[in-house]
Amino acid sequence: MKRLSVWMVVLLLLVAAALGIGLFAKKGQYASDGLVVLNYGDYIAPGVVDMFEEETGIPVIYEEYETPESMYTKYSSHSINYDVICTSDYMTGKLIEEGQVLPLEWENIPNKRWINPVYDEYSASFDPDLRYSVPYFVGTVGILYNSDVVSRDEASSWNILWDEKYRGQIIMENSVRDSLIPALRLNGDSINDTSKKALDPALELLSLQKPLNYAYLSDDAMYEMIMGNANLALIYSGEANAAMLENEALDYEVPMEGSNLWIDSWFIPKSCAHKAQAEAFIDFMCRPDIAYMNWDHVYYTTPNTGVYDMLDEDEQSDEAMFPPNDVLRRCEVFRVLGDDEIRTLQELWKQLKTS
Repeated sequence: MKRLSVWMVVLLLLVAAALGIGLFAKKGQYASDGLVVLNYGDYIAPGVVDMFEEETGIPVIYEEYETPESMYTKYSSHSINYDVICTSDYMTGKLIEEGQVLPLEWENIPNKRWINPVYDEYSASFDPDLRYSVPYFVGTVGILYNSDVVSRDEASSWNILWDEKYRGQIIMENSVRDSLIPALRLNGDSINDTSKKALDPALELLSLQKPLNYAYLSDDAMYEMIMGNANLALIYSGEANAAMLENEALDYEVPMEGSNLWIDSWFIPKSCAHKAQAEAFIDFMCRPDIAYMNWDHVYYTTPNTGVYDMLDEDEQSDEAMFPPNDVLRRCEVFRVLGDDEIRTLQELWKQLKTS
């Protein structure tokens, strides 16, 4: 369950309501002087945008999207001039490669100092010069397991997803890149290897694994695990953290063969009409008290060292929430794929799902 800090946030929101301050960002109001922010759905704490408006006097138009691909479609339509966007590493990299991202003026973002520099190395995989993006939330892909049934030693290797003993108890991600991670790493290949030499044996492994599955799921995986309908799930650490709050028997492990580290970052797109205000917004989001509110609401791993310092020893030692360096070293960030590579993966996924 959430800690006492939740009640502190609730109290803050009640005070805001009493003062007549709105609890949610404004939507669909495209005034020329409004800062237009685009973010994943439910990826910011209630009241944060209003606090920014109150402190800075900068009005915000806040919009949401579901997937990086839908974000790209919204942005590329040019129907709205977005000023600040948060999205996943590979899509940030795609937009940087396309010349659609503006360099940041770091003197306008002094709170960047609170972002753990360990993530710079990984951000450099999609932002090579570290000029364009600021990490917001990070996490890994691993195995969520029922510790009453599955041992930690078993969950420490991707091999468990091929164990006949767990037939009908395994959930795989309904995503080709995510589901390829275990197969590629078991074969000693990079999760970014799209060569035929790597993909053919990986697909063969997934074909052998398919009969053992309970289902291919995305958002519903955590709920199935909470309810005890499955005992193993390939899952994002953020969903794993949320599931473990609801079911104490659940635990999470990043297998020893290696996995994916994902980074959701803020950046300023080329369409930005209010760059200084956009940088002020990113700086605000990096401020430890604001980052704490967002962490407590979203409950994904925060790269903000100021937030980490506010936590108690048990929270700081939670490896699912704050992966140690040895876990990070065996993870890779997804690289941007070309159109031909994407088509190849889509065809392999169709082949797997229909076989």
